[in-house]
Amino acid sequence: MSTDTRTAPPRHRPVPAAPSGARTVRRRRRLGNPVAGLGSLIWLVVVLVPLYTLVSASLMRQDQALNGDPLAVPADPTFENYETVLDSGFAALLGNTAIVAFATVAIVLVLSVPVAYVAVRTRSRLSSLAFRMFLLGVAIPAQAVIVPLYLMIGRLGLYDTLWAIILPTAAFAMPVAVLVLSGTMRDVSEEMYEAMALDGASPVRMLWQLAVPLSRAGISTVAIFSALQAWNGFLFPLILTQSEENRVLTLGLFNFMTQFGVNIPAVLAAIVLSVVPIFAVYLVARRALIDGLMGVGGK
Repeated sequence: MSTDTRTAPPRHRPVPAAPSGARTVRRRRRLGNPVAGLGSLIWLVVVLVPLYTLVSASLMRQDQALNGDPLAVPADPTFENYETVLDSGFAALLGNTAIVAFATVAIVLVLSVPVAYVAVRTRSRLSSLAFRMFLLGVAIPAQAVIVPLYLMIGRLGLYDTLWAIILPTAAFAMPVAVLVLSGTMRDVSEEMYEAMALDGASPVRMLWQLAVPLSRAGISTVAIFSALQAWNGFLFPLILTQSEENRVLTLGLFNFMTQFGVNIPAVLAAIVLSVVPIFAVYLVARRALIDGLMGVGGK
């Protein structure tokens, strides 16, 4: 007597239909969000039209800029305005501004990284109080302390030097830098710190080999923010310097408006030349900047 060992073919169970809500969500994902797209397009136009007007007007002659259409393409573009600006000491202004921005970024990073690490890793009242003091600096505007700051810079013998711009700019960038870096360093898991502590790592080693590499987005954000503060600063150069050799771009642009009078294309050419370097830095590091700010916003 033989036994049939063949098994019956498996029955195919009908796949349940997706709920109507899930189908709607997938359909919306395929179609996109037209309202958000329209808003993005409007915002792009709002941003690009002034930039286009700035560049096109800087390529016009004076009579074209005053009497022509600001949105029209220059019929006879000229670079005489840029030559006028470059022949008026613009290179020295650019060099001073680059020195101020680089020194400000270096000071902010050297000081804010250890401070943020101590604020995250230390649970003492002293570190908490120090962190709150740094946050208090966010609410203090530079205009409120410019008079005592002027007296302090004069007592230190730094008046009319680049250090008179660098030190206050770095000081006012420190609160935001500590806030951003402390939010980024909190993302480092406690298990990683404990593993390095079991290996005998010191706090300094954990800072430079663990916290700093995993906080590169926050460090990039702080560097870009500090550079922007230094590049666009106007109050400190105006009050704390007076000689021509210590002028920076913002103060130079202010003087260009007086020097050129109503020569609008020359002033716009100076603005274009001053925007290009920092805009290039932003384009290179924009992803790290966005990641760092999103990390802070999630806290």
